[in-house]
Amino acid sequence: MDDSSEYLHRIVAFALAEDLGSGDVTSKATIPADKGGRAVLLARQEGILAGSEVVNAVFAELGGQAAIVWNVEDGDRLSRGQDVAQFEGPLATLLAGERVALNFLARMSGIATLTRKYVEAVNGHQAKILDTRKTTPGLRHLEKYAVRCGGGENHRIGLYDMILVKENHIRAAGDIQKATRAALAAAGRHRPRLAVEIEAGCFEDAIAGARLVPDRIMLDNMNASDMKKTVLAIRDISSDLGMFIAIEASGNVTLQNVHAVAETGVDFISVGALTHSAPAFDFSLLVR
Repeated sequence: MDDSSEYLHRIVAFALAEDLGSGDVTSKATIPADKGGRAVLLARQEGILAGSEVVNAVFAELGGQAAIVWNVEDGDRLSRGQDVAQFEGPLATLLAGERVALNFLARMSGIATLTRKYVEAVNGHQAKILDTRKTTPGLRHLEKYAVRCGGGENHRIGLYDMILVKENHIRAAGDIQKATRAALAAAGRHRPRLAVEIEAGCFEDAIAGARLVPDRIMLDNMNASDMKKTVLAIRDISSDLGMFIAIEASGNVTLQNVHAVAETGVDFISVGALTHSAPAFDFSLLVR
């Protein structure tokens, strides 16, 4: 993971405080403080692993007494029943970190698994699968990392690292050309320069925006027929101007239609479901 140790520490510490409160009263009542134990992490389904470093961070936050040996790495495919990792240490510590560790691992591996399904669905086409900002508050960096583990790529991280002119910005500016000109001017003043993307919901807006040569045009909620027509027209404009304009499809993309979207020739397909609707991956941590 490329996230700072301080970020991971804050996220993990908050999650542990939320779960442990004043302490694990059940373990205190039933397990001697000096009793050691071993546990195995099992995958209960097929999918993609993401989040092993977060699990390590959970047990480091609990004192670092638990030794963890991973049999696989983030991004690896898991089979049902697979022995993913072994844990050894004070039994009370293993149980204190179990739920928080599995919550992170299940969330991130679920995202990675769903992302891989979308990536595989567009195999043979140039389109790359992107995430969006529709993430769990506070967990964006972890969830976007999980998308990468699944073979997807990250769209902008937040409102600060890319200029994305959407419908409300266009309305406020007056029209798509005014909004695009203002965005390109602002991008040029920024150091380093920011990429500019323009959202277009119809053929006419997409062409009007493309003639001003932003870095990317987002075709929002278009059907496949209109999208293909628009892609071809933007490619013609790019060729005439000698400038490349990337094209992104967005809106109501599902596993059932993503292949058809990729067939239109777009460069990117953004999918909010990767992070807002991914099912949790099923893991179990069993004491042996």
